[in-house]
Amino acid sequence: MSTESFKHIELTDKIIRAFYTVYNKLGYGFLEKVYENAIKIELRKLGLQAEKQVAINVYYDGEDVGMYFCRFGS
Repeated sequence: MSTESFKHIELTDKIIRAFYTVYNKLGYGFLEKVYENAIKIELRKLGLQAEKQVAINVYYDGEDVGMYFCRFGS
């Protein structure tokens, strides 16, 4: 499969590059917040805008069942 069939390949490449740059500079073992802040900086350096821990409404059968906070890391 050629890369031409993927949507947003340039954006995806920048995000993955930001992840690896942060990981290679910081290594492992820090709290999630450290990586979250560093990735936001690296994304900005790559010309991207990002928000941290954005609230998303979750719906089930058309009814709002709560909020999910989307964030970097696991």
